[in-house]
Amino acid sequence: MGEITNDALLMQDLNEILRVRREKLAELTKQGANPYEITRFDVSTSSKKIIDNYADFEGKNVSIAGRITSKRGMGKASFCDITDRDGKIQLYIRQDEVGDTTYEAVKKVDIGDIAGIVGEVFTTHKGEISVKVKSFTLLCKSLQPLPEKFHGLKDQDLRYRQRYVDLIVNPDVKNTFILRSKIITAMRNFFDSRDFLEVDTPMLNTIPGGAAARPFVTHHNTLDIDMYLRIATELHLKRLIVGGMERVYEIGRIFRNEGMDTKHNPEFTTVEVYQAYADYNDMMELTEQLVCYIANEVLGTLKITYGGESIDLTPPWKRMTMIDAVKTFTGADFSAVSSDEEARALAKSIGVHVETTHTWGKVLNTVFEEKVEENLTQPTFITDYPVEVSPLAKRLASNPRLTERFELFITRREIANAFSELNDPIDQRSRFEEQVKQRAAGDEEANMMDEDFLLALEYGMPPTGGMGMGVDRLVMLLTDSPSIRDVLLFPTMKPKG
Repeated sequence: MGEITNDALLMQDLNEILRVRREKLAELTKQGANPYEITRFDVSTSSKKIIDNYADFEGKNVSIAGRITSKRGMGKASFCDITDRDGKIQLYIRQDEVGDTTYEAVKKVDIGDIAGIVGEVFTTHKGEISVKVKSFTLLCKSLQPLPEKFHGLKDQDLRYRQRYVDLIVNPDVKNTFILRSKIITAMRNFFDSRDFLEVDTPMLNTIPGGAAARPFVTHHNTLDIDMYLRIATELHLKRLIVGGMERVYEIGRIFRNEGMDTKHNPEFTTVEVYQAYADYNDMMELTEQLVCYIANEVLGTLKITYGGESIDLTPPWKRMTMIDAVKTFTGADFSAVSSDEEARALAKSIGVHVETTHTWGKVLNTVFEEKVEENLTQPTFITDYPVEVSPLAKRLASNPRLTERFELFITRREIANAFSELNDPIDQRSRFEEQVKQRAAGDEEANMMDEDFLLALEYGMPPTGGMGMGVDRLVMLLTDSPSIRDVLLFPTMKPKG
């Protein structure tokens, strides 16, 4: 006979637990007490409110509901912990208080079952605020054991796949998503208080645009055309600026058919904001104010910790041009070379490989990404990006090879991207045409030609500043979360099998 492994023993135990729980449900149903038939329960308060305001609740009856997360039996009296949306509180159940029938039913309750309680608030001899149970109603039978039976839910992959279990057994996870909600609320309050109008733009587009990214493709049966899940909200929001809606923003889902890592998920959230008669300098001020406002509102401080590093969000934040940043961290001065060939040679001299087709601007951007980003821990605005990688930004008057664009970096990650928006329809058409050539040459992330957007620009768009920010990355920063999956309730996962 082969040796029985620990995994096999655990599986036997699990199967026995599942069998016993289903038998208990069958017995309840036979007794006419099927918990799944209960439709509602009156809840008067929560565990946190009771604990935080004990003086107001002491000696009074309350009605609470939640999940049983621990049991301790002591003969004719038992203790349980019940966990609701705000926290947990201890239950004290006496047989002579609830009666023999109810007490026997309580003894058969499993960890994970959901119950409704009516009882009196008091403090035990050990000083723990508790509820002395007078009425106990089983509201839902849990047929699966919680992970505590097997030393907690530690498997990261399983945590993301079964977020519902993760939320039950890991309170810090729930706190992260409570903070996420507060961050987004603070973001809305910030923009609304500055006379920005929140709008909704289409998620299904006939042309993907506004970013360099590979789109998801779907098909509209009635129109018999391919359509794309949006890769950005930019081009529709700028159409609204053309239409006279001078300050607009949108917080919404974006979809990009790209790789997955700690910073990327195919489905994510951004905020994009556009302000007429403003430029990228105004957007820098707005971005700095936005992040500081949210940090103060949600955390109460501008000094945070991320991954063990101290981050100081106190303004003003550092500002460097891309050329200066490359020179500072590599010694390579791209302002001293003018031709594409010279730029490629300069990159090679500092150990950066670039394609033979790379232009001066693309070489500069590649060197920045490979050699500079890793140094940008504290909040830093990098400005004046090459025109080749900024097809929707206005050119810098002092150097047409560069644009009025910035990206904000914190903890070596891009948090926000902004431009003085290109409003010259002739220049915009030529840049789209260049993007079309790159797409034809095999670059699936290059922009397509958007004739309707060009038509909108021909009607006239005022000078405009625009900014896009990754909401998930901001939440990661403010909750000290190492992966984007930690701040998405249901991250994209490869199906099992």
